Amino acid sequence: MDYQARYITEDIKLSSYEDKFFKSDIMFDHHMLVWFLSGETKIVLADATYFFKQGDIFLIPRNQLATIINYPKDGQPHKTVVMHLSVERLRGFYAGKHIKSQPLKSAKIFSFSSHPLLESCLASLIPYFDMKDIPEDIAAIKITEAISILRTLNRDIDNVLANFEEPGKINLVDYMEKNFMFNLPMEKFGYLTGRSLTTFKRDFKKAFCTTPQRWLTQKRLELAYYQLTEKKKKPLDVCYEVGFENLSHFSFAFKKQFGLAPSQLVGNG
Repeated sequence: MDYQARYITEDIKLSSYEDKFFKSDIMFDHHMLVWFLSGETKIVLADATYFFKQGDIFLIPRNQLATIINYPKDGQPHKTVVMHLSVERLRGFYAGKHIKSQPLKSAKIFSFSSHPLLESCLASLIPYFDMKDIPEDIAAIKITEAISILRTLNRDIDNVLANFEEPGKINLVDYMEKNFMFNLPMEKFGYLTGRSLTTFKRDFKKAFCTTPQRWLTQKRLELAYYQLTEKKKKPLDVCYEVGFENLSHFSFAFKKQFGLAPSQLVGNG
């Protein structure tokens, strides 16, 4: 994978993938504002799938589990301007504003595609990527400008950006049943369910009577079988959407479980 990134600061970067595609399962530590310059992205959440292309602008909330698949398009690389809205930065922004955030019913991605205010703000960053020694206060001004615009465009955004709570202990069974397709370290699953790694493994074994890895593999294979037979999806798409890292590993595990390779199952359908 030919990946390049240029930074104004650690919170603002120009990201470019030249390869055929790039896939990653991610839990975002910061809110992430993204503006597409070229390429396409598919973002798979537990209960929704989003597609973004050139000109689109969107915000992914922190602590959001997602499968990200980036594609080049029309001979152009997958290129984005990315701005991290960190908790520390947002605490400073909201200090003294006396805003009480209300938890949203469900996490989602906020789309602001082709909005002239946001596009102008993010486009103004482009010249800085070719410069060195950019003063920190310039980056801070740009981030503050972006936050202010987001608040103007969507009244619900304060409920996301001004919420500084860390995940509390939640129902492990419900959470894992909803998010098993994301291939994350067990420490991350523990954090998102409000547990240490040791407590997560202990509670998991008590709830499911097996280890997390065995259960995750089984659930992902069952979902893959459903998507191949009922949704008629392609094996490559299914592989990445259910949590496997490469097609060969997926095919091996699938054949071991069901007696046929994914490609054979599709062919027989």
